[in-house]
Amino acid sequence: MQQRLVPVRLFFDFLVEEGVRESNPVGRGRYTPGRAGGTGVARGLVPRMVKLPWIPAEAEWLQVLDVFRAEPIRNRLMLAVAYDAALRREELCSLRTDDIDPAHRMLRVRAETTKTRQERMVPYSASTGVLLGEYLRHRATLSRARGPLFLSESRRNAAQPLTLWTWSKVVRRIALDAEVPRFSTHTTRHLCLTDLARMGWELHAIATFAGHRSPESTLRYIHLSGRELSARLNASMSHLHAWRIEMLTGTERNAR
Repeated sequence: MQQRLVPVRLFFDFLVEEGVRESNPVGRGRYTPGRAGGTGVARGLVPRMVKLPWIPAEAEWLQVLDVFRAEPIRNRLMLAVAYDAALRREELCSLRTDDIDPAHRMLRVRAETTKTRQERMVPYSASTGVLLGEYLRHRATLSRARGPLFLSESRRNAAQPLTLWTWSKVVRRIALDAEVPRFSTHTTRHLCLTDLARMGWELHAIATFAGHRSPESTLRYIHLSGRELSARLNASMSHLHAWRIEMLTGTERNAR
């Protein structure tokens, strides 16, 4: 419904521009506070349903890894970097050889490849560094020229930059082989940011790492299960929480 409202809104914008109408009845996607039918609070024309992003369970993740272990070094490195640095698909496929700083194990994500058009530096682990060194030696057999890091190895496009669509096909094939069809190129990003939250990272630090403009965007990526939230609740302020529950339920009075 939201997608269908866009052309309607644009059509009325055209009519206003041509002088056929004086105003756009669809507006810019929000009710005007104080108008009939409104509650005084700005809200979308169509309610937006926000669902938690899907991340694999541990068993599903292990199934994916079992399939990936048999993949060529390029594909294994790409999965490792995608998770390790929480990269989007375009950010991953657009990495260049001069974006790598092996001395400090850092990657430069260039502004033109990001969704927010903001450059950032992200670290990668020593394990990923080992894979990277192995891949660079393999890459030298394809091309010694500086440029795109990940190269195609197909006969038709040998040594050409790997496209987004090729990487999507690789991940889709592996997801089906692993019998985890919901696994996609964005899953590793969701999983990484959730794991950072599980490790106790502050929201602002996760947002900076992910390249989000606002921590509110980061909240949509973090998926803590009910069991994890329960464990955190029990670990912090457990006595205060228990006391309030006793007061609410009357168990304290009954105990007395």
